Amino acid sequence: MNIAFVGCGFVFDIYMRTRRAHPELTVVGLYDIRPDRLQQACAYYGLTAFPSLEALLADPKVDLVVNLTNIHAHVEISRKALKAGKHVYSEKPIALSVEDCQALFDLAAEKNVTFSGAPSNIFADNVRTLFRAVETGKIGKPLLVYAELDDNPIHKMEFQKVLSPSGAPWPLAEEVREGCTYEHVGYHLIWICALLGPVTRVTAYSKELIAAKDPTLEDFVGVPDYSVACLDFANGATARVTCSVVAPRDHRMRVIGHDAEISTDSYRHYRAPVYLESFTKAGLSARKFRTLRDHLWLGRRLGIGGRKIKLARNWKSEAVEKHNQPGSSLKTRAVEWLRRREVYAQDKFIGIAEQVRSLQQGTPQYLTPSFLMHINELTLMIQNAGTEGICQKPTTDFEPLGPIPGTL
Repeated sequence: MNIAFVGCGFVFDIYMRTRRAHPELTVVGLYDIRPDRLQQACAYYGLTAFPSLEALLADPKVDLVVNLTNIHAHVEISRKALKAGKHVYSEKPIALSVEDCQALFDLAAEKNVTFSGAPSNIFADNVRTLFRAVETGKIGKPLLVYAELDDNPIHKMEFQKVLSPSGAPWPLAEEVREGCTYEHVGYHLIWICALLGPVTRVTAYSKELIAAKDPTLEDFVGVPDYSVACLDFANGATARVTCSVVAPRDHRMRVIGHDAEISTDSYRHYRAPVYLESFTKAGLSARKFRTLRDHLWLGRRLGIGGRKIKLARNWKSEAVEKHNQPGSSLKTRAVEWLRRREVYAQDKFIGIAEQVRSLQQGTPQYLTPSFLMHINELTLMIQNAGTEGICQKPTTDFEPLGPIPGTL
């Protein structure tokens, strides 16, 4: 299928890392409102630049539009693409109101096209492995989820100096103005809700803690850099999700059941190891000993932390297992290998690939409109909770999704 990107900033390069693992998707061109950035990206990747958004949408070769614009432009760009009869895949959040989100899905249905969106980590191998452990009863009834998304103290990271491979600057000012909840919390909400079902109540709090996160901006921008939410689910389970750019990096994902815990280190590393810890009196008692907690290699002998289990694979696992960029130097390949092994290995193309695969097979989209609207509403609720906090019921709902497709 032919796809075109609208917006080719920093995140565009992350998408392009795994483009060659998806030969069924042909990138026919790009558009960006910044002509210099558009030409820079096209030159680096050898792609065609559309002279305008209207030209892109009028091109009959374009089947699907990938919307990578800034958050406040998501609705406008998605609406124009849907009106033009294009399938659309949007970065998160889809919209900044429940009404706008609903209107986009209604428009997609009217035009008989599909509308889907990020994040794609729901299709990661480590998430599939978590799901399989729960579905096969390895942990007993799931009771509690702890999900961390602390992404380092932003004011210490000098992101203003970071450039993508094709030369796009890291969008520090935009990230600060939008906030880490809008930008990040969906990475956890998508897998938690797909696993546990719809949320019936949100208890949340958000606050801005750090001034001068960007030297070019005022001290406080009025957008939370920390949020925490407790989610109650229709199936009786509970989840706690924490999101910040205040605390040191911590991306752990834990599902605690009646009999065991299944966990992995990162939503951002699709092949991150997954550990299953069965609850025994000896193992749980061993956690009391500091030496066993401090020396995990020793503690694991008594069950602390559990045992590593075999990762599930999917039809696109190879996308994050090998270098996909042609013509790279040996140094670049070495750096990329280290990144994939130690830091993160994600395939942002997989969400588009799953959308297209469903289209070509004539099967329903796994990420249903009602599910994506639910994720969008939860994101808005947590972001906007404020220092007074909220305890509210979402207005959206969805039917459980079932097993993740594409698992081998």
